[in-house]
Amino acid sequence: MADTLVVIPARIKSGRLPRKMLADVGGKPLVARAFECAIEADVGDVIVACDGLEIADAIRKVGGKTVLTNPDLLSGTDRVFEGWTKFDTNRRYRYIVNFQGDQPFVGPDFVRIVCRVIKNMDCDISTIAVPIVDDSYLRDSVVKPVISFSNDQQNIGRALYFSRSAVPFGGPFFHHVGIYCFKPEGLQKFVYLPPSTLEKSEKLEQLRAVENGLSIGVAVVAMEPPISVDTEEDLILARKYLTKCC
Repeated sequence: MADTLVVIPARIKSGRLPRKMLADVGGKPLVARAFECAIEADVGDVIVACDGLEIADAIRKVGGKTVLTNPDLLSGTDRVFEGWTKFDTNRRYRYIVNFQGDQPFVGPDFVRIVCRVIKNMDCDISTIAVPIVDDSYLRDSVVKPVISFSNDQQNIGRALYFSRSAVPFGGPFFHHVGIYCFKPEGLQKFVYLPPSTLEKSEKLEQLRAVENGLSIGVAVVAMEPPISVDTEEDLILARKYLTKCC
């Protein structure tokens, strides 16, 4: 029996790129590409938590399962929580992965690693970061985690902070990859907390966990960060990437 549920939150409305989940990427909707990546990782069952029938129909066409969620939910994590609780009525899953629907080319190792960290580390949430080797740390669109490492472990640590600014001063700088794995009790605690001060300042939801004492384990991996589609320019890059790699 699988102990892990991967939930892909997807909504039809999005601020910077409306209806992006259904945007065509090589003949398939963006969210369908993300779904196929999650399936390829083979860490457990996969569902899409969506806010309407258009996305549900797109996922069903590629053989996926969906759960309809409240369209007025404020965040992707809220949608993951509602999708999980509706789907997992017997509460049999021990780990819940939040896999972003706007990341169409996430390599399977990213998902496997984020699951491995939470299963082998005393933390409420796990996530992933990639070392920054160029000047992208200067961009506010690149979220930088501040990570505390133990003396004997330099590729797995704990998140102290996340920022759009270039932190910590002097580096090293890391690019946060927005894939999370939660223990169920951690996910439930998170969604019941109000938005925190730093979360609202940085516009980074994960700071709610940091400010309220939820521990976040971070695996640092030497891989290219996956493409995240937030703008029309990102969508063009995703289409070009698919053309080159396939």
